[in-house]
Amino acid sequence: QVQLVESGGGLVQAGGSLRLACTVSGSIFSINAMGWYRQAPGKQRELVASVTSSGRKNYADAVKGRFTISRDNAKNTVDLQMNSLKPEDTAVYYCNAVIARYYYQTESDYWGQGTQVTVSS
Repeated sequence: QVQLVESGGGLVQAGGSLRLACTVSGSIFSINAMGWYRQAPGKQRELVASVTSSGRKNYADAVKGRFTISRDNAKNTVDLQMNSLKPEDTAVYYCNAVIARYYYQTESDYWGQGTQVTVSS
């Protein structure tokens, strides 16, 4: 069984910072991309940032220059440092990992339970 456990959400004032952390555990052969998505009330889930196993990073335009994604392949963790937060960043943030559980298995998407980030104005 694979688990993605997130931590670090909370309430912060506009202009503040938060750091989200996600740890992947369980029976895993390989992890390809890891990333963070978010979903605000009434909106679709959207990509915030992702990082491949080789370290290539991708950011949504709305967070470029403010958020930084980092990954530790040895620990199977992915973090998201969020600076200069804005009220429009308020959402539930979900950790995502593309995982193959066995060498013969194709990769699948796995998700964390979500962590709430609220930015007050």
